[in-house]
Parts: sequence; C-alpha cells; structure tokens
Amino acid sequence: MHIRVQGYTMAYTDTGQGLPLLFIHGYPLNRRLWEPQAEGLADIARILAPDLRGHGDSQAVPGSYSMDLFAGDLSAFLDALGITQPVVLCGLSMGGYVAFAFYRKYAVRLAGLILTATRAAPDSPEARAGRDLAAAQARENGVAAIIEGMLPRLLSPKTVEHRPELVAQARAIMVHTSLEGILGDLAGLKERPDSTQTLPEIKVPTLILPGEDDEIIPIQEAWALQAGIPGSRLVVIPNAGHLPNLENPQAFNQAVRQFIEDL
Repeated sequence: MHIRVQGYTMAYTDTGQGLPLLFIHGYPLNRRLWEPQAEGLADIARILAPDLRGHGDSQAVPGSYSMDLFAGDLSAFLDALGITQPVVLCGLSMGGYVAFAFYRKYAVRLAGLILTATRAAPDSPEARAGRDLAAAQARENGVAAIIEGMLPRLLSPKTVEHRPELVAQARAIMVHTSLEGILGDLAGLKERPDSTQTLPEIKVPTLILPGEDDEIIPIQEAWALQAGIPGSRLVVIPNAGHLPNLENPQAFNQAVRQFIEDL
C-alpha cells in the first residue's frame, strides 16, 4: 500500500483489527523487518508498519532526516489513514529515537510505547565521527558497503554462525535502503537530541524489549531506560541481538501480546 504524506509517497503495511500498533524500523532497514509481527499479532491489533522516507518502497527524499521529521511523517501518516484513537508505537533502534521525538510532539496520540534495542542517550563524540565516516563510505562505495559492515553486528553471534538463512533475510531487507536514506539517517542520528530528560516525563505504559546479545546497543542501556521511565516493564529477548523481533519472534510477540492485553 502507498499513501502521500508530507510531500512524498510512503509505502506501508496495514493488516489486522483492533488497537493500532505502529511499528517503526531502524537504520538501515524497512517495514519488512516487522513481517513476523504482522503475521503473529494481527489477531489482537491493527498492525501498521510504514517504510520511513528513503527506505524500502517509500520515496527517497534528499536532506537530513531528523527524528522530529520522522515523527512528523508518522503523525501525518496517521492523519492520512483517519486514525484518531491513541496508538501503541513500537520503535526499534533508530525507531526508538523517533518514538521519543513522537512522544515529545504528539504524546496525546499514544496509548503506549514499546522500545526495542534502543537508548535514550545521544551519540558520543566518537559515534558522531563514525557517522561522518560512514556517510563518506556510502558516498564513495555505495549502500552495499554500509550493509556488509553492519550486518555481522546486527545479529546475535549465534544467529550469524548457525542461521545463514536469517542473515540472508536481514541483508535482503537492508539492500532496499536508498543512498539518500542512508545519508539522511546518518545526519539525523548524529544530531539527535539527548532523550534522557524525556524518560521521567513518559506517562504512558511502556515495554522495553532488548536483545540479550545486542552488540550495537548493550543491554545496560535497556536497564537505564527501565530505571528512567516510571512503571516501565522490561523483558529480555533471549537468543537475539539487535533485531530481537526477527531473531526470536516467538518470545518478542509473546511479550507484545501480553502488553497489549494488559492495556
């Protein structure tokens, strides 16, 4: 499905019925990341999974993709679909940063938050320098260079060693990110604000779902989220790295299902 939002064409998945559950992918991914959730949770929720601008089948738009820009896209997406009831927003990695921005701008639109493989802190100086290096590499060598550099760290070491089909699936998702998407993400990630001060302000039910073996965002960051968000719940997804919903969808979906039922 496609829809016009904020001057560009957004691709999205819309399946199931019930409470709207809006899934936001990370960098450099797209909505296909959420296929196990679209298949496994459509009986209890309306699953909405858009491709962010420059990702998957959404239109590539040049420029920096700030987290506030993405949040505005998502609000416009809900408006375009005529969704006025509060939604549960599930963001993975960069999608989690977008979730914080969305909360700051549109808290009234939220019934709950699910924060997956993400953190509240901004980039360190070293990480900011790494974003610049990655952007230069992408301009010189293309999207494939970014993918092959990231792929081994996105997944649990056990997944990389024993599940080649899942490694191939993750690669196939990543190759559908445009160069504009890569560069826009990197610029926005580098400049994203510190969301630590937002944590105690979060008043909606919040579920935190880290992968046990995440090599990109260590599990200590999930503990920090739980400590900062009043009343939040943390469930560690075993046998999973930075993509726990894809690596262990059974455990991930069960945690989300319980969260939705409790709402």
